[in-house]
Amino acid sequence: MNSAVRRRPVSVADRRRAARWGTAAALLLTLVALLLAPATPASAHAVLVSSSPTASAVVSNAPSEVVLTFSEGVRKVPGKIRVIAPDGSRADRGEPTFKDAVVTIPVDPSGARGTYLVSYRVISADSHPVSGAFTYSVGAPSTPPTDSGTDTRANPVVQNAVKVAKYLSYLGLLLLVGPALVLAALWPRRLSRRGPARLAWSGLGLLVLATVAELWLQVPYTAGGGLFDVTGAGLGDVLGSAYGTAHLVRLGLLAAAAFLLRPLFAGPIGRTDGIILAILGGAALFTWPLAGHPAASPAPAVSVVADAVHLGSMAVWLGGLVMLAAFLLRRADERELGAILPIWSRWATLAVAALLLAGTVQGLIEVVTPKALVDTTYGQLLLAKIGLFALVIGVAAYSRALVKRRTAAGRPGAMRRAIAAELAITAVVLGVSATLVQTTPARTASANVAGAPAGYFSTTLSSPLYSLQVEMDPAERGNNSLHLYAYTPDNRPQPVKEWKATAALPSAGIEPIDIPLLPLTDNHATGEISLPAAGQWQLRFTVRTSDIDQATVTATVPIK
Repeated sequence: MNSAVRRRPVSVADRRRAARWGTAAALLLTLVALLLAPATPASAHAVLVSSSPTASAVVSNAPSEVVLTFSEGVRKVPGKIRVIAPDGSRADRGEPTFKDAVVTIPVDPSGARGTYLVSYRVISADSHPVSGAFTYSVGAPSTPPTDSGTDTRANPVVQNAVKVAKYLSYLGLLLLVGPALVLAALWPRRLSRRGPARLAWSGLGLLVLATVAELWLQVPYTAGGGLFDVTGAGLGDVLGSAYGTAHLVRLGLLAAAAFLLRPLFAGPIGRTDGIILAILGGAALFTWPLAGHPAASPAPAVSVVADAVHLGSMAVWLGGLVMLAAFLLRRADERELGAILPIWSRWATLAVAALLLAGTVQGLIEVVTPKALVDTTYGQLLLAKIGLFALVIGVAAYSRALVKRRTAAGRPGAMRRAIAAELAITAVVLGVSATLVQTTPARTASANVAGAPAGYFSTTLSSPLYSLQVEMDPAERGNNSLHLYAYTPDNRPQPVKEWKATAALPSAGIEPIDIPLLPLTDNHATGEISLPAAGQWQLRFTVRTSDIDQATVTATVPIK
């Protein structure tokens, strides 16, 4: 007698179930990687284009004001703009004034000689925080002071929570639009509406929750702080801004739409109610671009309309796919599917065409140049989104071919698998989109680089202890700004105990020159150096990460 234990053969259903779970796990890991990836150092959506006095300048007399000029309009973050005197006391007097992109800070004109530190944190026109610091000297330079005020660094937990809230708002939108659209126009009368209604109410609840979360998170996101560092004054400032107004309008429109959605979920509604519901939904779509990049673009009217069309097309297409996969392909009979699928295929084609057109318009406005598409984080994310979208289009073309051959109704399994693939890929696309809206637009990032007269130098140097991102602007003879960002080998911010840097030009007999560095955060330091000659400059950086651990890295910078 054979004592071997017989194993139950693995059925096709088991394999399919394992594949579905594997796909879901891979998708989840991808989304986590997209949403929780460390923020890049250049996270501001506006840049400081000039200042008076200029960075590292030495002036003979103390100025009565410091003027900051940004690339776009900015708003105040209370208490986050400071001028620190050489002795560490506050040199600014009274509140700064804001006029579009210009911020004027009154300072004490009878201040002592030495080096002053200007630190700032403001809100750009697209609702994102902008922070930085620089120094200037009166009479002669001295040891730069430190800013002992409240911490203005971005909290990584808050930054990631903002991305998650954005993603959930997109997910809630498509889960609401899909059932509402299909129930209004394509749902067979004989089928129960209970399942789609539950899905739509879940989408509405998720959308409301994400909108409220975005309002809450905007307070610590712009002011700096943790998830619960929210004050009444801070919340009032957010609610009184254009960002807050757009979100409050969205909540009001969702509340109004809920009254019309209830009868739709119970049965067919009249034409008038359907038109009103469509108007409310269309108006709600505009609240996303009005609270983000499009409202601050060079062509805001075009950008806002294009973004609303892009978002609405996404919701129609993906929401409809969810309804097909979850309900219609499972419940509708072959005769019903034969009538529904051709109509849906035409709708999906129109939605995809609108997505492509709106996306092209957005890309032309936000990216500006082909070089920016490759050289900026925004452009690289956009390329990733385009690649994924092309993959989705390929799967959608297969689905449309099934419909055209009139085999989809008789083979709902093949149609379901194609739609499941579309949804899996587009879920990742949504993750990329949620990251994209929190990334500096390429037009701003590239303008910051292109604004340098001779160029811009950036590189990443590696050692066993850390990696060091080095940025020099404008990388030409004369005054240059240096920014250093330290990261752990797994690309997390690396706290630094001590920074040292030198610059030398051996070919011209110039011995190493010490570069004074000013720590701005635990992993970010800045410095100013005047390079007197062109050539291949040798930069040497020593970073101490603990009391005993340090490493030195070098870079060669071409200076014109």
